[in-house]
Amino acid sequence: MHLSHAPDAPAAEETDFATFLKADIRAGTILSADEFAEARKPSYRLLIDFGPAIGCKKSCAQIVANYAREDLVGRQIAAVVNFPPRQIGPAMSEVLTLGFADDKGDVVLFAPDQTVPDGSRLF
Repeated sequence: MHLSHAPDAPAAEETDFATFLKADIRAGTILSADEFAEARKPSYRLLIDFGPAIGCKKSCAQIVANYAREDLVGRQIAAVVNFPPRQIGPAMSEVLTLGFADDKGDVVLFAPDQTVPDGSRLF
């Protein structure tokens, strides 16, 4: 299954709320953002705090086009925390940081518009 990031792509196959809830999407605060020089596409390695129940997790994110590394620390984001870890080159990505494609196809982070407790679940 291939999902298009284009804004004019048709909606995905119909699903239900119980299936949606299987993806555990939580808010977290970025603690560090480091260059990921070994990645094929420009990326950062993020360390994200999801609060006491989930803890701190690592993520590899292709967000270099829209975000300076120094502007990411302290920023809240949303991520899927219950996908299996994924090897990205020499790094392990433990969560999927979420975003939308801008008009150039670069990632814009998905985040709450007000501060919420780290670990808050999307519903």
